[in-house]
Amino acid sequence: MTNIEAAYELAAEDLQAVEHELKKNIESSVELIPTIGSHILASGGKRFRPLILILSARACGYKGKVHISLSCVLEFIHTATLLHDDVVDNAAIRRGNSSAHTIWGNQASILVGDFFFSQAFSLIARADNWRVLTILTEASSKLAQGEILDLVKEMDAECTEEEYLSIVNYKTASLIEAASHIGAILGGADGGKEEAMRNYGYNVGIAYQYMDDTLDYVSTEEEFGKTIGKDLRDGKITLPLIYALRSSSPEDRDSLVAAIEDDSLTEKEVARVVALITKYQGLEYAGEKARYYAREAKACLRAIPDSPWKEALLTVADYAVRRRS
Repeated sequence: MTNIEAAYELAAEDLQAVEHELKKNIESSVELIPTIGSHILASGGKRFRPLILILSARACGYKGKVHISLSCVLEFIHTATLLHDDVVDNAAIRRGNSSAHTIWGNQASILVGDFFFSQAFSLIARADNWRVLTILTEASSKLAQGEILDLVKEMDAECTEEEYLSIVNYKTASLIEAASHIGAILGGADGGKEEAMRNYGYNVGIAYQYMDDTLDYVSTEEEFGKTIGKDLRDGKITLPLIYALRSSSPEDRDSLVAAIEDDSLTEKEVARVVALITKYQGLEYAGEKARYYAREAKACLRAIPDSPWKEALLTVADYAVRRRS
């Protein structure tokens, strides 16, 4: 299995059930909820976290249906954070479309995001699994803390790689780690296999975000689905920039710091920063780090019996670092 489409095809029946469940759970007599909900759920999301949960559960031998509602939980939590993030970051584009807050306003986006959170925990309660509840509540808490850490570190040129890894672990990897961990629990995996699957999700999550960091500088808006260079314009310190800052000459470092602190960068100034990051191989460094974590994720799967589901999980790890969107 060499491409991500094959992995999605393997899980297609379960993913169709997830779509049905998502649509059912945004129904409301409050018209704005399904209107905004449909807009963001239909706007090209990859259902990456549900895919990992489905593949992980099946790879561990799960035969039931509870993974469908729990996949919806992951998607609702993720989508709620996107609605909130776009307001915080004033993002005009999400998944290639106008972000919800630019159409319906900040208040509506935040409140519908809150509704998505409430629906997520309603679905968790119905699963009636204490371990799964614990994992998802802990992941949600880490995600919120990661968002706050990310805010605290904005425009901080002294942010270290270790500090940034903590942000990525909390903000991105926590929910992906929860997906593979829950899959293993549903499949009744023993202690060693469960830990291997949990670590698989963690490593895929780190790889995914590090590749996101590079795409913010080198992809196109059409491919990436959001404004290129937005992290830099928002003062966000990501891995390519961290590496360039610590590798650059004093003069070039001063230039990078000035750009970080400038909240009104022009296209020309963004291009100049990209040139400096390229000069000091920040993109190559972040890409190699992403590939390292993808290899670690694949190594975790040695503990899992061979199957098409395992092959799909290996493909997902490769996709995390080969994607262009």
